[in-house]
Amino acid sequence: MNGGDEVAAGPPQPLEWKFSQVFGERSAGEEIQEVDIISAIEFDKTGDHLATGDRGGRVVLFERTDSKDVGGSRRDLEGIDHTVSRHPEFRYKTEFQSHEPEFDYLKSLEIEEKINKIRWCQTANSALFLLSTNDKTIKFWKVQEKKIKKLSEMNVDPSKAVSNGTIASSSSSNSHRTCLENGGSPERYNSLSNDFSFPPGGIPSLRLPVVVTSHETSLVARCRRVYAHAHDYHINSISNNSDGETFISADDLRINLWNLEISNQSFNIVDVKPANMEDLTEVITSAEFHPTHCNLLAYSSSKGCIRLIDLRQSALLDSHAKIFEEPEHAGSKSFFTEIIASISDIKFGRDGRYILSRDYMTLKLWDINMDSGPVATFQVHEYLRPKLCDLYENDSIFDKFECCLSGDGVRVATGSYSNLFRVFGCVPGSTETTTLEASKNPMRKPVQTPSRSSRSLSTITRVVRRGAESPSVDANGNSIDSTTKLLHLAWHPSENSIACAAANSLYMYYA
Repeated sequence: MNGGDEVAAGPPQPLEWKFSQVFGERSAGEEIQEVDIISAIEFDKTGDHLATGDRGGRVVLFERTDSKDVGGSRRDLEGIDHTVSRHPEFRYKTEFQSHEPEFDYLKSLEIEEKINKIRWCQTANSALFLLSTNDKTIKFWKVQEKKIKKLSEMNVDPSKAVSNGTIASSSSSNSHRTCLENGGSPERYNSLSNDFSFPPGGIPSLRLPVVVTSHETSLVARCRRVYAHAHDYHINSISNNSDGETFISADDLRINLWNLEISNQSFNIVDVKPANMEDLTEVITSAEFHPTHCNLLAYSSSKGCIRLIDLRQSALLDSHAKIFEEPEHAGSKSFFTEIIASISDIKFGRDGRYILSRDYMTLKLWDINMDSGPVATFQVHEYLRPKLCDLYENDSIFDKFECCLSGDGVRVATGSYSNLFRVFGCVPGSTETTTLEASKNPMRKPVQTPSRSSRSLSTITRVVRRGAESPSVDANGNSIDSTTKLLHLAWHPSENSIACAAANSLYMYYA
């Protein structure tokens, strides 16, 4: 994936994954509140911060702590054995209410507060910036530590002065008015000031309370901008541009381009809505900017294809620069073919050379320089194919699983049912296929090596299909539980660490 050196040395050894942390772990039998279910996960570019969004419209931030603990003198640091990897640890940082439930009175439509996507923006002046979106509205947040301000003390000895009113009583003792300027009663002050005495020579000056900044800090989240009223359909994606100034938002039929500084207008760059809605054959399912080229972006569709478009071509990008789709196999069509071909998520690799896509049954890795087909296909849960009818009946076939790549581009990961997620090695020659469970003991059950499809010398060596299992059971030998699904996960940008969501719990693993 990263060049000839990687191939010459052979594929890397499979990783041994270990449990790191869990946040929001529920006890056995505890009922899960709908609003607490995690609906979005995102690491920032440094990997020092992690954000999650839930169905209740909240965004929770975590920060890494183990990387900050390394300190001491130069001699102490040189004495550390760097071959021993530190245990990655995160801690709760803050949370805030990003979205509230709304009602569209024109369309008589309830708008859920559920967070669909979170994307980190460039940091500035030690402040964190991020975008969050629900179905209709995108918000730009600034999270910053602010020092707490307090009132300084006055120059009255608190042991002698009963209250601030003692000063007022002494200054008004020669006055015969029945009420004071602030509306108080002089009798009240006279009764309070019996034990009060001026210091010798009087008080030279009266020091009024002054607001002073303390050393204590608190985290404050402030909504800087709201990008609204630009989507008629549900927003499924937002993605930052590498220029640091713009981002895109995508719904079922349109992709809009925004400037972070301008919230009252956006530019429609992709519109797949036909003149007659009865002619609609596909919808946009996901969209993402290229990580380094600010003019390129890719979007996927419900037909199982990915289109790469170039913003330099025209203002409205009706045509694509490249299209990536797998050729149809003759005689293999069924009622479910188009449903399971729909791509639910796409991700660029860090260098932008590869695109990872997830449809219902498989992960596919695409080379943007080769549009004839995917360079690798990974079977996620082939054992479900005989049960597609049941999954269609309970709507599980429409679940939208996310996918992610490791920072070095050597491995890919995605979720499945029964709170399982799978990690595949994608370097040519790699046979790594690991199935893990979102629990404190991810590999507590023996996982047998899945059977692999045969490969002949006549096939392209880089095109592989891996991960097919026995059709009767899942990868751990258990029956499928479609009610527990692992939809959302994220890979740390520079380390082998994965964060994944199982209902309302956030699990973290490292290798």
